[in-house]
Amino acid sequence: MMRESSFAWVVVAAVIAALMFTVPAFAQEKAKPEAPAKAKPAAPAKEKGEFAIVRAVVGTGVENKEPVGAASAFPASTEKVSCFIEASNVPKDMELTTVWSMGDKEMRKINATVKAGPRWRTWVEKKVAGMKGDWKVEIKDADGKVLKDVKFKVE
Repeated sequence: MMRESSFAWVVVAAVIAALMFTVPAFAQEKAKPEAPAKAKPAAPAKEKGEFAIVRAVVGTGVENKEPVGAASAFPASTEKVSCFIEASNVPKDMELTTVWSMGDKEMRKINATVKAGPRWRTWVEKKVAGMKGDWKVEIKDADGKVLKDVKFKVE
């Protein structure tokens, strides 16, 4: 009886030890793969090390630093949406400006900070409840150059 119990504990200890070395560590630098239905990733930077917005997604929120509820259309009952932005090869701390427009009318500008480094994720939110129409979020640099835009509808 004692021999079987000791063997069971050895097996349990071996399984725990194996899991400690095989479970991936989650860190800021490792992006989760994104399903194609969620959003199209931007084209890779032309040169290694070039600053780029590699992902811009509109969804219903952000959890664990990743967008959730990504879609191209939202019901009019949706209270707010989030524009999730992922930048790569950020050369220095900088402000990005998100310009939210419904049709041709600019509705709001929101600044988002990205910090120097190989990868930075941030997001901004906008209340859209009941504001039916075609929307666009433009992500601009400090010079006003559009780096990326995301279009969606509130129906």
